[in-house]
Amino acid sequence: MSTIFGKIIEGTLPAKKVFENERILVIEDIYPQAPVHLLIMPKKPIRNLQSMQQADLPLIAEMMGVIQQLALDLGIEEGYRVVTNNGAHGGQEIFHLHFHLLGGKPLSGKLG
Repeated sequence: MSTIFGKIIEGTLPAKKVFENERILVIEDIYPQAPVHLLIMPKKPIRNLQSMQQADLPLIAEMMGVIQQLALDLGIEEGYRVVTNNGAHGGQEIFHLHFHLLGGKPLSGKLG
C-alpha cells in the first residue's frame, strides 16, 4: 500500500492505535481538531467513499459499529461528529478511505 495509512496498516510507520481487528484500524489523529479525534479506516485499500463497491457495505457498517462503541467507551455518545472527505475537491488529502471521529467538546456547526 502506498499511502501513509497503508504503511501504518502494514506496520512500517508508527501510530497510536486505539482499536484493531482483522478488517479495521483506528488511530489517533496526529493533528487533532477536538479532544477526541480518531481516524477509522478499513485495512482493505479503498481509495474513497465514491470508490467503495457494493461488496464493501458490510465493512462500512462494521466501521460504523466500531465508531458507536468507541463513542461509548470515550464517553462522547451524546455528541460527536463523523466526517469523511471524498476526492481532492472534498478536501481529501490521503487517498485511503477513512472516517474522522471528533468529540469531547461542543462542536461548531461550521465546516471549512
